Amino acid sequence: MGAVEWVVGVRRRWSQGLLSLPRAWVLLWFCLSLSLSLSTRLGAAVYVLDDEGGLGPQFDGIGGLSGGGATSRLLVNYPEPYRSQILDYLFKPNFGASLHILKVEIGGDAQTTDGTEPSHMHDENDENYSRGYEWWLMKEAKKRNPNIKLIGLPWAFPGWIGCGTNWPYTCPDKTAYYVASWIHGAKSYHNLDIDYVGIWNERTFNTKYIELLRYTMDKMGLEQVKIIASDNLWEPISWSVLQDTELCDVVDIIGAHYPGTLSSSNARKTGKKLWSSEDYSTVNDNVGGGCWARILNQNFVNGNLTSTIAWNLVASYYKELPFGQDGLMTADEPWSGHYDVQSPIWVTAHTTQFTQPGWHYLKTVGHLQKGGSYVALTDGKGNLTIIIETMTHDHSICIRPPLPSYDVHQQNVTFKLQGSFKNIKALKVWHSKFDFVKNSSTFFNQLSEIKPINGSFSLHLELDEIFTMTTISTGNRGSFPEPPPSTSFPKIYKDNFNVESPPFSEAPNFADQTGVFEYFINYQDPGDHVYTLRQVTTQRPITWANDADQTISVIGDYNWRNVNITCDVLIETANTGGVFIAGRVNKGGEVVRHAEGLFYWIFADGNYKVTNDLRGKIVLASGKSGTRAGKWHTLTLSIQDNLAFGLLNGYPLWKNVRIFQPQNGWAAIGTLAFELAQFDNFYIQAS
Repeated sequence: MGAVEWVVGVRRRWSQGLLSLPRAWVLLWFCLSLSLSLSTRLGAAVYVLDDEGGLGPQFDGIGGLSGGGATSRLLVNYPEPYRSQILDYLFKPNFGASLHILKVEIGGDAQTTDGTEPSHMHDENDENYSRGYEWWLMKEAKKRNPNIKLIGLPWAFPGWIGCGTNWPYTCPDKTAYYVASWIHGAKSYHNLDIDYVGIWNERTFNTKYIELLRYTMDKMGLEQVKIIASDNLWEPISWSVLQDTELCDVVDIIGAHYPGTLSSSNARKTGKKLWSSEDYSTVNDNVGGGCWARILNQNFVNGNLTSTIAWNLVASYYKELPFGQDGLMTADEPWSGHYDVQSPIWVTAHTTQFTQPGWHYLKTVGHLQKGGSYVALTDGKGNLTIIIETMTHDHSICIRPPLPSYDVHQQNVTFKLQGSFKNIKALKVWHSKFDFVKNSSTFFNQLSEIKPINGSFSLHLELDEIFTMTTISTGNRGSFPEPPPSTSFPKIYKDNFNVESPPFSEAPNFADQTGVFEYFINYQDPGDHVYTLRQVTTQRPITWANDADQTISVIGDYNWRNVNITCDVLIETANTGGVFIAGRVNKGGEVVRHAEGLFYWIFADGNYKVTNDLRGKIVLASGKSGTRAGKWHTLTLSIQDNLAFGLLNGYPLWKNVRIFQPQNGWAAIGTLAFELAQFDNFYIQAS
């Protein structure tokens, strides 16, 4: 045992009552001598934490991102009490991640990574502020933490925004009104104050539009909303802000994505707050937790970034979609109630439970001599929080950008508290240890407090550790009883969509990949199909990803091979309309247009076809069906091993179609184009 480690051990044994008082005083006097006079000889580097020269930048908080897209899709379907438990782990102060910021997608009816999120304005004359689940999520976050900051950012836009083009800046006044109306609607309909708004996720910015957005928001009484630009790279937005005084006046924060803990010289020259406005994006195993631990410290140490926001908040989407399980935690089984609280939750807590937006970083922070980093923050009222990480290279790799090689070694460190911190009597200690050898990691455990002597204390740091030392005494490792065990999606599943006042606009477990499928009340129906699910996107949106030309919503177990699917369908577009049901659908997200499976189509012109792909190019069977628009039809698709057959209104229409690839996938419904169509009495039986 090293001398400095021994010092800490003596203090711990004394605090636990294992040493008598006289002997403890002698040992503590010796500890003081060791920690101050032997630290240099034994290789313990000394780090000074001081506020006498003033404080560093203001800390703006740690956040999570719901959207980009549909990443919280399955969360809303969770039964209680499990849904509330998940929300507590994310947002409840002094419990779990205790997030300071929630960033959400301003839905644009388009595929934005893992699905589509509905717009509040499907068309120019339509405004509806109850669609989707982001409103609900923001309100749940505010219930738990009234001080949480809210951010909205568009990824895509409904097609009408482009004034006949696929570009949101063709008619910037319309785009500015569209975004400002979402912010205004948040307040008017949900009593939610949006704190920040972005421009267009990871796409180009337009100076005129940014200035017009500021003008429009001010005109609507939204002067308090700050603008983040450009949610992409540091350049060219930083250079533009330096060159254009009017743009500089309206941009409040320079936000970059996945900066690799670095900022550009131009970004720093702007004098603006610098944020990593999207980061992490890494599987939430322990390497993902290590990635998050490293960047939470080093984004500030290396880049002077005062906020970091994780994509994504919670992995609540089918895990076979792109970036499966990249959330701070996982909740992708509403049918079972099972969820997993992974290491990124507790890594977050090391910072969020002991700081708040408005605190300030100390200037005297940085890298440890033998690898790792430390930051320290204060509220300016006597409180101090120190966070140390010693994450090694291979155990803290983020999905992007590439991580340059570096070394971390075990080390002894001494911290000297100066200025207003010199007289701090005790620091609470929270500790996490990633053990990649024994697979016995422990996270966010409270250790015995440290009592600085003459403003100094020492630690022995091992590899892949996080320490938080703090004057804040409210930290807590929240917990609930174990959730139900993990189970597969039910092999028998049905939904008649008969919900008179649905809590959400989308039916449970359907994950829209292109287009938007919403609950619909069909007042013109005599009674059998009053409550239905309707595809409502009638114009190709201004896309962020490469949406398919056909709309599609997937559901079920990706491992399904043999299935029977039945659904009532209504084509609403005369002559040219078409709908499908499908099995073994093997792709979604940004590559949905390349999806394969077995697709059973009927058309308004009286024909049908069976295809091996969503695009409808690989035709396995076709013929006359007698189907037409405005009439309900019942489709049945059966896939058994390498053979499939289909029924129309209970009668055989085609049979003995051979399917060899893919071998498994989701079930799905959809339409031939961006067109209105309805679905009812959906039923699956899988084996």
